[in-house]
Amino acid sequence: MAGKNNISDFEALKKWSSIPENLQQRLIDNVFCLNCGVTTIVDYSITADKFGILLKGKCKICGNEVARLIEDE
Repeated sequence: MAGKNNISDFEALKKWSSIPENLQQRLIDNVFCLNCGVTTIVDYSITADKFGILLKGKCKICGNEVARLIEDE
């Protein structure tokens, strides 16, 4: 995985772990940064959100704060 992970929510971790690794990597590598456009999220935490799982971290290129919501199906 890119960067270190800060897991802050057990329920979110269970959902994240149920996603195949290749899809997890595609999600990590497809995050929008206001400065850089599509980037990779690093140093992220995983938390539950009412819509699914929220990854919050930094842009691999510029260090700007970025987030990615993975919606429940």
